[in-house]
Amino acid sequence: EVQLVESGGGLVQAGGSLRLSCAASGFRSDDYTIGWFRQAPGKEREGISCISRSDGIPYYVDSVKGRFTISSDNAKNTVYLQMNSLNPEDTAVYYCAADPLVPCSDWFPYYWGQGIQVTVSS
Repeated sequence: EVQLVESGGGLVQAGGSLRLSCAASGFRSDDYTIGWFRQAPGKEREGISCISRSDGIPYYVDSVKGRFTISSDNAKNTVYLQMNSLNPEDTAVYYCAADPLVPCSDWFPYYWGQGIQVTVSS
């Protein structure tokens, strides 16, 4: 059974930083894509970053480029999202997601974590 467990969310002031972690387990292969979506109140869920464990190439949505960095520790089966220069528009529930077949360039993952709240105060 695939499990994705997020940690690291919380409350931070505008301009601050947080690092989210997602521990993955249950995949039969080490070759899968993994990353993050977020859903702000009243808005649709959007994919913000993805990385392939095989080639390590990261993908970002424009709104987080230059502020967020995704990385993968393959030995720990954990992916991180370092979020800097946070602003209130980043307030959302952040979801870890992964898929063994779908590439980051066309990313509609099958497996999802429970989500974790990130709140940025002004």
